[in-house]
Amino acid sequence: MTTSWEVRFRAATAALALAACVGGCYNTGTVILLPEKDGHDAAVEVKQGNDAFVLDKPYAAVRQWPAGGQPYTSDQKEVETRFGAALAAQPMRAESFTLYFLEGQDEFTAESKQVFETVFVEISKYPVPDVVVVGHTDTTGTDQKNDALSLKRAETVKALLVARGIAPASIEAVGRGKRELKVQTGDNVPEAQNRRVEIVVR
Repeated sequence: MTTSWEVRFRAATAALALAACVGGCYNTGTVILLPEKDGHDAAVEVKQGNDAFVLDKPYAAVRQWPAGGQPYTSDQKEVETRFGAALAAQPMRAESFTLYFLEGQDEFTAESKQVFETVFVEISKYPVPDVVVVGHTDTTGTDQKNDALSLKRAETVKALLVARGIAPASIEAVGRGKRELKVQTGDNVPEAQNRRVEIVVR
């Protein structure tokens, strides 16, 4: 049987909510909002009939009964007790990282050289990582030059990850040139935050 209540995500980033059914899963259950790993705000809306409950704080929860919902505050202990096995069986959540480059080059800034070590450690935690590396440039130079440079930056990062033991087939490297600026500028503006590679691992 299925429940007659629904959970709707209300945050731009994907909130992680846990739901458990009891009593045959008929109009009963519990929904708990877990904290985002990076600390970003997240929320879900739980609806049952005419009742609606917004869970917008870590461990905010609602118990659903045929007569209505009962909001309460859960905690990590309850989550581990009730959902530990389910959480352990889930794949790791996707993470993203950003590394920055020197102007006109495929060489990291001094700070990003250090950050790369942290990024590699995080990626290596995934049993079978699926990695997408997207290179970007600022608006200096021609479109053709920026497309080539952004791809070169992505391929540089891929090569570094492969050298550390990540399987080449697990990494996709693409270049976006100046099409997806982090900081909007006019043409021929050497904006440091736009000279970057974004890495997503899942």
